[in-house]
Amino acid sequence: MQQTFTKSERLCSKKVLGELFKKGSTTGSSQTVRTFYLFPFRVLYLPQPEAQLIDEPPLPAIVITVPKRTFKRAVDRNLIRRRVREAYRLNKHLFKADQPSPASIAFLYTAKQIISFEEIEKGMKLAFKKM
Repeated sequence: MQQTFTKSERLCSKKVLGELFKKGSTTGSSQTVRTFYLFPFRVLYLPQPEAQLIDEPPLPAIVITVPKRTFKRAVDRNLIRRRVREAYRLNKHLFKADQPSPASIAFLYTAKQIISFEEIEKGMKLAFKKM
């Protein structure tokens, strides 16, 4: 299996991002955004629409956010973003199981310091199992 991270796997749509973050903070919406905390992430995700579950579901589109308030220097934010992206890229094959994958996912980095790649990867694998 080829381990790539293509443009189609990046969440760029402002409409979908707005929906993900707006509905992620409130409950009782038509297409419920599910959320959970799992160190070092807060994960928000939209389930796959029922119409797309018939054929082979595509990989979810993801966005990775690192707070500027916690990490003032862009170098630190970029380092964390690269580590999270690499952990996702190496473990996204876990979505190819029998259950459908979410349509879009937001990984919000919540740790207060820069943690090692191994810890980030462990958190990513646990998040995949919980989805």
